[in-house]
Amino acid sequence: MATAIKGTSFLLAGVIALSLSVSPTPMITQAQAATSVVAVVNKTAITSSDVARRAAFLRLQRRSGNLQSVAKEELVNEALKREEIARVGMSVSTSDVDASFERFASSNKMSVSQLNSVLDQAGVGAAHFKAYIAVSMSWPRLVNARYGAGARGRLSNQDLVTRLLENKQKPVTTEYFLKQVVFVVPASKKGIVGKRKAEAEKSRASFPGCDQAMEFAKNYLDVSIRNLGRVMEPELPPEWKPLIEKANGGTTGTRVTERGVEYLAICNQRQVSDDVAAEIVFRAEDIGKEQQGENPNAEKYLEELRSKAQIVIQ
Repeated sequence: MATAIKGTSFLLAGVIALSLSVSPTPMITQAQAATSVVAVVNKTAITSSDVARRAAFLRLQRRSGNLQSVAKEELVNEALKREEIARVGMSVSTSDVDASFERFASSNKMSVSQLNSVLDQAGVGAAHFKAYIAVSMSWPRLVNARYGAGARGRLSNQDLVTRLLENKQKPVTTEYFLKQVVFVVPASKKGIVGKRKAEAEKSRASFPGCDQAMEFAKNYLDVSIRNLGRVMEPELPPEWKPLIEKANGGTTGTRVTERGVEYLAICNQRQVSDDVAAEIVFRAEDIGKEQQGENPNAEKYLEELRSKAQIVIQ
């Protein structure tokens, strides 16, 4: 009996939906096949083992066709994207990737260990999947930063009115006012993360509310408070969204980030249906539609990178 893994979403911008199934027959692993260079993108080599892992991943997605050729093309494109992401310095953090990996496992009713085993059995491996997640999360942010309003900017007044008329009524969404509580962990003291996490979790029970947040922080060593202000539900970062929705007011659960251990305080939340909320909802819908297909600006950016790159296919 094959094990089915249902689809999930990774992030705020650039949601990648995956529908995976695992064959009961193990795929060919890297150790079972000789490794050779099959392509070079600028100075980055793509090996036959890389292609084998990506082809196995495509099988998990139930893709058809010449999977070796599709895999090689995807890896060439990813190499271009990864190099540009690194050049501009817009890569997501390792903790963001790990969090997405964990959410993927949870959404499929698996532990991280179980997901690792499934990926190993399929011949993909967790490292390959995480590399894919990292590019999938970082690239849309880079495209958005590059093209700005041309990619996903504000709707014109005419577009907004047209959408409102089409909908016949303004959409309703939840408006949050948030503050961020950060139990700082210096980069040189990552060994104290566990202790800081326990301290942060315990502090949630005594959080006095947003108005007294600064006074509250004085009771702890190296705790900072950031006012995030008004945030609409479609704008919530995917790593925080489930925690905010589960919190139902008060404070969210904690997350370990590159800054330390964090949680959010929900100062206020309410249902809103004004022009600002409508525009945000409509833009979120447009982004979702783009992610089901291809963003023209993303294609334009990629073609520009290809035109300047040295790509050698073996």
